[in-house]
Amino acid sequence: MPRPVGRRTPHRTPADGTRTVAVVTPYYPPKIGGVENYTARLARALAEDPGLHPVVITTRPDGLRTTVATEDGVRVVRLGTWLRLSNTPLSPLWPFQLRRWLRRTGAEVVNAHSPVPGLADLAVVVSGRRRTVLTYHAGSMHKGEPGSGAADRLIGLYERHVLPRVFRRAAALVAVSPVSLAFGQPHAVEISPGADLARFTPGPPPSARPRTVLYVGRMDRTSAWKGVDVLVRAVAGPSWPAGARLRLVGGGDAVADHLALARSLGAADRVETAGELSGQDLVEAVRSAAVVVLPSRTEAESFGMVLVEAMACGTPVIGSAVGGIPGVVADGESGLLVPPGDPDALADACRRLLDDGALADRMGAAGRRRAEEHYDWRQLTARHLDLFRG
Repeated sequence: MPRPVGRRTPHRTPADGTRTVAVVTPYYPPKIGGVENYTARLARALAEDPGLHPVVITTRPDGLRTTVATEDGVRVVRLGTWLRLSNTPLSPLWPFQLRRWLRRTGAEVVNAHSPVPGLADLAVVVSGRRRTVLTYHAGSMHKGEPGSGAADRLIGLYERHVLPRVFRRAAALVAVSPVSLAFGQPHAVEISPGADLARFTPGPPPSARPRTVLYVGRMDRTSAWKGVDVLVRAVAGPSWPAGARLRLVGGGDAVADHLALARSLGAADRVETAGELSGQDLVEAVRSAAVVVLPSRTEAESFGMVLVEAMACGTPVIGSAVGGIPGVVADGESGLLVPPGDPDALADACRRLLDDGALADRMGAAGRRRAEEHYDWRQLTARHLDLFRG
């Protein structure tokens, strides 16, 4: 278990002249999500580089005290959280704690990750003379959901008035796709997420796999834009392929809601949950599925890393034609695109791939080629590390 850290915790910095990079992210594994996986891979890549040294500064899921531990060979500092506003952790102590931990760890570079307001913005502001690289992972976080009016107004104020100032203050910006709000800024570069192609490898041909449609991602009520309810409604519709099951991988307070929706629609026997999977368990889930689906509804989905991981596994994919997904999925080649929020179109796309084995195999193979050509994590990571070297 991570231990509480008081003022007497030793200050440890590399003694061999390497440059310490503080990866500041609101969430980090074991929490599962695209940004979490992205930052964890980046931290491991930093740990393997002879000239760079990582420290991760993130938040605790609960509790007020700071903890520190070594996780997968990386020092991880978890700051206490006083309250949560929607999906945003907050604490009035973070400006002071960030300054202290940047100093104590000897950080020379700050790589902050957003779109969750708060921690990343503060890291850029309090970084002082350190080089700052801000990686922005989303388009507008405007929810557009019933009852989200107050939250959307706050998001609008943040994106119009706060975020541009943070962008200007950062020495470099990384936009993960053309949909990212950082894209097009004068000092921004586009570096997409990618997949570990040596780890996410093709399984059996999709036509030979069980008739399982897989969703991987968070299922929080504050992330309703992920569209998991649309997928559940697709399962209950008349176009859903015979004998097919939906497997939901991930956690969150909306999991029970999705299961209740499936029951109310008479489709409970077609939906199963697997909880949060990681490591080889996650790889096996992706490479054994017949189809992986990302049914997001808004431009908050600026990329969709699970789609790339699925393509690396030779698994055909279905995504909504929204946000950054059309830039990842070559429609009709490596997968299919459907209108966001349309359960019937989603069910039709699933039936098309599950009932046409030759098409599924062809798209799975094309997806692997696309992952190799565009989304090799090793090459993308090298571009990040060059930014940190300055």
